[in-house]
Amino acid sequence: MSDDTNIRLQVLEEKFAHQERLVDALNEVIIEQQLQLRTIEEQFSRFRALLEAMHDRPPGGQDPPPPHY
Repeated sequence: MSDDTNIRLQVLEEKFAHQERLVDALNEVIIEQQLQLRTIEEQFSRFRALLEAMHDRPPGGQDPPPPHY
């Protein structure tokens, strides 16, 4: 192969290696964000259940008003 072809091949290999590292780094970010999203979804679900439970309670707490009302 000529020197020009070898140089072009080397440049392509370097670009490919860079792209491969970039894809790996982006994949790690996606994995981390997926874990964070699951945590947020679980927290939201617990918060929603808490709000629904609070909505079902009478105002002022769980105790009924005293009989003199």
